Amino acid sequence: MVKKALLGQVGDTEIRLLRIFKTMVECGGLSAAELELNIGRSTVSRHLKDLETRLGLTLCRRGRAGFALTADGQRVYEGTLRLLEALDGFRSDIHDLHADLQGVLTLGLFDKTVTNPRCRIHAAIAAFGQRAPRVTLELSMGALNQLETAVLDGRLQLAIAPDHRRSDSLHYHPLFDETMYLYCGPGHALWAQAPHPERLDWDTLRQTDYAGLAFHSPNMEVTHRLRLRRTATVTDQEALATLILSGRYIGFLPDHYAAIFVNSGQMRRLVLPEADYHVQFVAIGRAWPGPSRLGRAFLVELKNTHAGCF
Repeated sequence: MVKKALLGQVGDTEIRLLRIFKTMVECGGLSAAELELNIGRSTVSRHLKDLETRLGLTLCRRGRAGFALTADGQRVYEGTLRLLEALDGFRSDIHDLHADLQGVLTLGLFDKTVTNPRCRIHAAIAAFGQRAPRVTLELSMGALNQLETAVLDGRLQLAIAPDHRRSDSLHYHPLFDETMYLYCGPGHALWAQAPHPERLDWDTLRQTDYAGLAFHSPNMEVTHRLRLRRTATVTDQEALATLILSGRYIGFLPDHYAAIFVNSGQMRRLVLPEADYHVQFVAIGRAWPGPSRLGRAFLVELKNTHAGCF
């Protein structure tokens, strides 16, 4: 049992150990953290033991059963997020006092936007890079609910995602849109009927295996509205495309993403009234406190590059 102790002044050493602990938790264990931190597993373990000693707490269980946080470890992890967020905010405030932009910009994206001709995120990144060459960009992908949560808790400064079920805790800035169509793959029972809308009807589609996104989104809303029989769920649109290509499922995909499969003869669009919908994409920022100076600067470039796209 770790001897209980009171934590004294928090200095650079404790902050460094907490950052290592945060990485270990988010990687799911010591082995994965070893790769992320680029230090040996024994060193990672020693740092964890040192932190536990300094805190007087047992933070996790590790062994043959795997890695798991204790209740104390979970609270320390949550406190670590708050502490590091405050430190990063302080650094950002200091950088704000200088003329040039510095620091780390954390940005989240919903998947399969890069093939959308109306999406100009890459142009915004290029313009921002010219304006702020000393800023490091951290770009991550996620589902809609994951992106919203990450913006709210400060892990992301901005996210670009479908507009759906707005929260008073977030600000939304319109950027671009996309059209979603219903598709089937080779070998599907509806493959032959797909080019002939007169042979399709909603009663048939509602009896067909359908794959959709597993989280609240415009896709889930349409699934319920059209009363489609969802027999498979996915967390991203690449997985959805895989299920459609199997020939067993139908599903909605962005027209720009599906185009490569349609043009190569691997998918066909199912044309029926209401068998399509539009998704509006927005930049999401925290309402209070608002985005950092880096986030605000990047938002300006997003708005400029998407002017007239929405």
